[in-house]
Amino acid sequence: MKHLLLPICLAGSLAALLAGCKDSPAARTDDIPENLRVPAGEVLTLQARATGVQIYRCSAGKDDPARFEWSLTAPEAGLFDRAGKQIGKHYAGPSWEAADGSKVVGEVAARASPNPNGIAWLLLKAKSTQGSGTFAAVRYVQRLHTAGGNAPLDGCSQATAGREARVPYSADYLFYIDKF
Repeated sequence: MKHLLLPICLAGSLAALLAGCKDSPAARTDDIPENLRVPAGEVLTLQARATGVQIYRCSAGKDDPARFEWSLTAPEAGLFDRAGKQIGKHYAGPSWEAADGSKVVGEVAARASPNPNGIAWLLLKAKSTQGSGTFAAVRYVQRLHTAGGNAPLDGCSQATAGREARVPYSADYLFYIDKF
């Protein structure tokens, strides 16, 4: 009986992932740097727009404790489909969690900075997933087309150590699964 449940669960997860795909606009790939491309055999399953903040904390530098700098603490953003409906959230980890409770945690595999007015574009590899919904089978995430989110240029010193800055940003997140 256990062996019969696995194909049913996989089919249900695939159906949920593909349902998200129909609402996603076609991903632009002509502007993605080569080092941020996903491996062959990966299939785009969902594209979401994130709007939120990058949270920075003023603290002593790792290499020079006498020098103070802004360091990234976490992102905090909503994930939206092309109709503007919130479908999930993005937070520390980095983690993405769908409204259905499924979750993917990534780790940075590559980065590029094509826009000095926005945080780096990233390719992330899934480190772990949870649940059986939208993000259950995600293997790669791309962060593209960023606007804002860079660390503040000033305001960090010994006198302001511990201060937090919440910098608005937006980005496209593309989620990929293995081709079946």
